[in-house]
Amino acid sequence: MSFWQTANLASGAVLGATWLYFTLAGRRGISQIADLTKPEYNVPAATRFPRVSIIVPARNEAAMIERAVRSLLVLDYPDYELVVVDDRSEDETGAILDRLKEEYGGRLVVVHVRELPAGWLGKTHAMWSAARESSGEWILFSDADVVHSPEGLRRAVGYAESEHADHLVVLPTMLMETVGERMMISFFQAMFLFAYRPWKVRDPKARDSMGVGAFNMVRRAAYEKIGTYESMRLSVVDDMRLGERVKRAGLASRVAFGEGMVVVRWAHGAGGVVRNLTKNFFAQLRYSVLLALVGACGMLWLHLGPWIGTALSPGWARAEYAVALASLVAIYAAMGKRTGIPIRYVLLHPAASLLMVFTMLRSTVLTVGRGGVEWRGTFYPLAELRRNR
Repeated sequence: MSFWQTANLASGAVLGATWLYFTLAGRRGISQIADLTKPEYNVPAATRFPRVSIIVPARNEAAMIERAVRSLLVLDYPDYELVVVDDRSEDETGAILDRLKEEYGGRLVVVHVRELPAGWLGKTHAMWSAARESSGEWILFSDADVVHSPEGLRRAVGYAESEHADHLVVLPTMLMETVGERMMISFFQAMFLFAYRPWKVRDPKARDSMGVGAFNMVRRAAYEKIGTYESMRLSVVDDMRLGERVKRAGLASRVAFGEGMVVVRWAHGAGGVVRNLTKNFFAQLRYSVLLALVGACGMLWLHLGPWIGTALSPGWARAEYAVALASLVAIYAAMGKRTGIPIRYVLLHPAASLLMVFTMLRSTVLTVGRGGVEWRGTFYPLAELRRNR
């Protein structure tokens, strides 16, 4: 047997074992994540609930801000305050919020930020400023394009309290209207199993952590213990860093499903996914060029290997690659039950893989080439981002 045949056989064995392991672990683990839409999580509205401060940072969100804010103003929750921060918007966001303030009065607090202090990202500054002035025992950070169901907060807080949790992420329901969106989000969810094991977040011995901008809820005591957003003032992936710091502090974090409770259209078309991820992909890799290069190679091997190996490898190697490919198909089938994306989208997985690698490299090249990140009209130097990652 030649060197290349041996190497191919070994590669197929590792790839097949890797995909099979994560498929089986994912199937077992996902079943352990709470589904807040189930009847047992429908805590009666008459129950005594802790006060919640809902904080929504918004910059140039005129297209969605009214729908998002209105959904939060009709929550079936007895004690909450809503603070929306207009962060230097250049569109009609501020005017829309002022109109809603006139309509709803004291139920809505609107804060207009005119200038950004040095050493801050706009979003983290907006959330930190609002949280500092808020009064809730819990703080819910949510993005300005997210629509919430009326009972969602009540179910979420009831679950978090019953679990004695310090932090809760509710995974959002993604609205997808194009083939490109479904293709990229399917791939993203498959990759998600490898990068983040959501079922392990609750395990205090595991390092796995999670944060999601659509629904990132934290106890005030825990938020202050981790240094608030002041300690993450230049974090581009602020939602993930919040979850990470909660876990590192030895606090209890939870992840939950909630189909229809938190709804967002994350991107418009495949190009929208690329644009959204270009800003934060390199940040998630800790601004390391080496990690980006290794990650790109690893992603190609992990996601294209099953297809190429099954098609071109002889003998036992083909069988090993086929195990990996069958596992990938099983993941798409399982995800489709929750997302509604047909299993046939697995056929677009290779194209999505190439596009995701392109996005990773694009994020790296643009950030290094520019010497920093251009985000929402403000430039942040790479050296400063690295020091405060």
